[in-house]
Amino acid sequence: MKVVGIYGSPRKKGNSDVLLDKALEGAQSLGAEISKLFARNLKIAGCLECGGCDETGACVIRDDMDRVYAELLTVDAIIMAAPVFFYGVPAQLKALIDRCQAMWSKRMLEKSPEQRKSYDRGRGYLIGVGASRGKQLFDGMELTAKYFYDALDMSYEGSLLMKGLDAKGDAVQKPKALAEAYEFGRQVARAAK
Repeated sequence: MKVVGIYGSPRKKGNSDVLLDKALEGAQSLGAEISKLFARNLKIAGCLECGGCDETGACVIRDDMDRVYAELLTVDAIIMAAPVFFYGVPAQLKALIDRCQAMWSKRMLEKSPEQRKSYDRGRGYLIGVGASRGKQLFDGMELTAKYFYDALDMSYEGSLLMKGLDAKGDAVQKPKALAEAYEFGRQVARAAK
């Protein structure tokens, strides 16, 4: 089983990075093969909404997304992690998500409406962190994750959402949060088997 972690934060070694590292460590402890994608290190243009993928299911833009598409097609599970930015995901991650419009188009071309009622490519998960404690802090992020995974023909299986993490290193100071992330990764691996 293969699990990919998508690191969505622009801040290197921030709280979402730390928690995703722990989750991947947990998945690996049960035998998962792990790979990592760092949105902040990828050169990804925004979706042009040109319709180029509508007929082929392939994006017309050539950039680092070519490598991302190849990776996403080989995994059993994805854990995406990011901090909340204005009740959504950071721009670097959003560019990656938006460019998966091509995978949505591919799904529309290859599956009938009836077949699209089920997911055949795997499972998707979210780790979200935020500083504030607002009731709806993660709503936008979770909706984005749900429909991102839908485009990939993956079911959205759940999240680990942590409030009150803001300063770099906050997660490292919370052993309970680290233990929860580790166990979250183990749950991902168990479900992917």
